[in-house]
Amino acid sequence: MPPATPRTARLINDRSAYQLLLDRGPLTRTQLRALTGLSRPTVADLIDRLAADGLIARLGESGAERRGPNAALYGVLADRAHVAGVAVDTSRIVVTRADATGRTVGTARLPIDPDADPASQVLAALTAAGGGAPAGAPDPAPSSAADPAAHRAPLGAVAVGTPGLVDPASGAVTFAAGLPGWHGDLRTALRDRLGVPVLVDNEVNLAGVAEHRIGAARDTDTYCLLSLGAGVGVAVLLGGRMHRGASGGAGEIGYLPYLAGPGVPGHGSSRPAGGPGRPARGMQQLIGAPALAALAARHLPGAPPPDPVDAVLAAVPEPEFRVELAQLVAVAVVGLCAVLDPGTIVLGGPIGHAGGAPLAELVAAEVAAAIPLPTEVRAGTVTGDPALRGAVLTGLDLLHDDLFGS
Repeated sequence: MPPATPRTARLINDRSAYQLLLDRGPLTRTQLRALTGLSRPTVADLIDRLAADGLIARLGESGAERRGPNAALYGVLADRAHVAGVAVDTSRIVVTRADATGRTVGTARLPIDPDADPASQVLAALTAAGGGAPAGAPDPAPSSAADPAAHRAPLGAVAVGTPGLVDPASGAVTFAAGLPGWHGDLRTALRDRLGVPVLVDNEVNLAGVAEHRIGAARDTDTYCLLSLGAGVGVAVLLGGRMHRGASGGAGEIGYLPYLAGPGVPGHGSSRPAGGPGRPARGMQQLIGAPALAALAARHLPGAPPPDPVDAVLAAVPEPEFRVELAQLVAVAVVGLCAVLDPGTIVLGGPIGHAGGAPLAELVAAEVAAAIPLPTEVRAGTVTGDPALRGAVLTGLDLLHDDLFGS
């Protein structure tokens, strides 16, 4: 690898200092020198550059008794640019707009119109959250859920999470069950109309980003997030990088067939039809909420809720149901371990979160009995909408990459 040019070295130093200010809050020049290991002149130069670019500013002074140039506190200008995280499902689009520090400054929720252009719908949601304007242009409409003063900042990056297959090279949505009208190059359409960096990814991958950055997988760079809800999906993080596969299909475990027969978890009255030793249709038919709802109904005293996910959530507190649920979930986990050996599995999605540590412990026991690979099973800890939170985190990465020419 050729040596870094002076410009590259400056960008690396600038981004390192900027990240420290994001992570730790306002710092003095002396503190930045200590944390970065850079010389006094280098720190002085990078502060001047970042301030000239409108990325940081002097925000006050430290509490030191002797006040001087080193006592000045410098911090990130949060409204230099904003980002938008977008989460799409078959019924709605949800947007969170955040400033450069990740603080939420606007939200919006709009229903999906199956007959409308996907890019236009996302743009409408961005506008409703105060995030529809490209960089350098004023926002067209503030959101009632946001701080009105925050809308003076331009939108600098957008990350969208959507169900289905997203081509990792083009960002095109190639298949989304329940959203056939969304097939197409959404990323290019948004980028051309907004003029800012845009990323479109599978929603489970973005939830995986959130669990890795702020959730249950913060201490590892190799793990799998198994998302359990109406559908099932997996985010695969290997060595700190999200593995999406050649066509974006990595983690589409719902298509994975299994053998349902004696000695296999899931054999018995809760097993989908297929006959002993015959392959069933796939993991979606084993551990997707519609399949689990029938099992849940047997453990509920009255009529189960009509929504399959709600029915499963209602039954999760029942110990006997959790045991049967763990046996079924373990089938998918054993498959992941046999192929990837990630060492850590996080159970996410509404069912994984509701099951919590008790379900994770039961699944871990089933996995330990089935395969000789040390595997820790954890419950997801990211609250709210993990895919939306992952989209915001990804949007911030896009913004910082753009600011520093990464």
